[in-house]
Amino acid sequence: MTVAAVVAVTTIGVTVGVLLGGRGESDVGPFRVAFHVTLATDGGTEVAVPPLGSLFLDSHDGPAQLTARLDSLDQRRTEALINDPASLAHAGESAPQDLRDALVRLGLRTLGVAVLASMLLAAVTFRSVRRVAWAGGLALLMTGSTLGTAAATLRPQALAEPRYEGLLANAPALIGDAQRIADDYGRYAEQLQRLVGNVGKLYASVSSLPIYQPSPDTTRLLHVSDLHLNPAAWPVIRTVVEQYDIDAVIDTGDITDWGSEPETNYVSMISQLDVPYVYIRGNHDSPRTAAAVASQRNAIVLDNSVTVVAGLRIAGIADPRFTPDKRDDASGPWAESPTTVEGAGRLLATTIRALDAPVDIALVHDPASAAALNGVTPVVLAGHTHRREVTVLPKTGEVTTRLAVQGSTGGAGLRGLEGEEPTPLAMSVLYFGPDRQLKAYDDIRVGGTGTAQVSLDRKVIEAPAISATVPSGVPSPAAAPSPSAVPSPTVRPGDR
Repeated sequence: MTVAAVVAVTTIGVTVGVLLGGRGESDVGPFRVAFHVTLATDGGTEVAVPPLGSLFLDSHDGPAQLTARLDSLDQRRTEALINDPASLAHAGESAPQDLRDALVRLGLRTLGVAVLASMLLAAVTFRSVRRVAWAGGLALLMTGSTLGTAAATLRPQALAEPRYEGLLANAPALIGDAQRIADDYGRYAEQLQRLVGNVGKLYASVSSLPIYQPSPDTTRLLHVSDLHLNPAAWPVIRTVVEQYDIDAVIDTGDITDWGSEPETNYVSMISQLDVPYVYIRGNHDSPRTAAAVASQRNAIVLDNSVTVVAGLRIAGIADPRFTPDKRDDASGPWAESPTTVEGAGRLLATTIRALDAPVDIALVHDPASAAALNGVTPVVLAGHTHRREVTVLPKTGEVTTRLAVQGSTGGAGLRGLEGEEPTPLAMSVLYFGPDRQLKAYDDIRVGGTGTAQVSLDRKVIEAPAISATVPSGVPSPAAAPSPSAVPSPTVRPGDR
């Protein structure tokens, strides 16, 4: 009976000790990595890469499982590595040793805390020095054998056979051709860094044109859509918000790619914008994505609902589909809604008609939802197609409806880097007058075409358009090419 009691107390102590001591952080190359050891029957290693997901390695047998989470990238060390090829080579050579040292420290910490926790629990339970010593020795044996089994069954070849979950499961190019993607993205990000400042200069030049001069009481909205997890989109959005004195940002969905939990970290950048952020869910966004957006201090999530922002009444509805989930038995929050895309438009139109006040803007993700809103509201904003297009719908009543479909503000996400040239980032500034009517809009494209370029195409309602293109600098508006010279984003089947 006494032996069983000592074993039980020791088991509890080891479990608590592993829970408390089996955690640590360490620098591995430019990364700050958080390690976590847990007791598990099947062993293995999980490498979490927010917001892309996780990869799982059958690295060792149980009963200990290792989780390594890439928490942050030290910008100073990363820049130093990039600027010094010798340091980069040294980091590649030292990373395995950094990892081994971190795991040894983690193992010793786990062992020490497990033994200490078992001895303290035995002292409280038995109040006997002998039984405390037994508990300590048994904890040393149990924890040591657990960690020893993991070390003895280590399989380095498991690195070549990972299992992916989250975004990584659907982006094998990140693993199979990581160097090409990294090189392409490095060049692309370098271009965008130069381009962001030019957006403000461009606006200063074009806004002085006599064809349209926004009045002081003009309301400016920034329409974005289909960011698809591209981190390069946020600096551009933030700069346009500041330079154009934007009153609110409208996002018509697909802010993520797969709607997974790791991707929710991406939306935290919304709170860094000092203006309201109105969002509807796209077919690549899950309910948890919408919940993550709603948790941001300045965000408003619409789903068959209405809000008033910057003096404009805005209605919106989520896309009824969740296309990343291809399972036939999809159920719960990941399942597709029985509502069709067209039905979503009809449902929103019914909601708008039931209001006492007119709606100025309706938001849908797929332009196929817009037909039912024709004649119900003067402006319908959409995304989904990754192609910018503005059309006036056939008039069916007193209200003339203009459908504005946005291109991809994220440049189609990672897919935008698959071609020889990155897909441009697209967004639009909408100008509403004091009468809450759309007066003009600026279509902005940043990057792409293989050169440093910002292009802006200004459209004035019931007036001709003036276009301007800004390469590395800002030429005079008179030197700007026509709209036909501005490249359109490329859309491939399955990319939406």
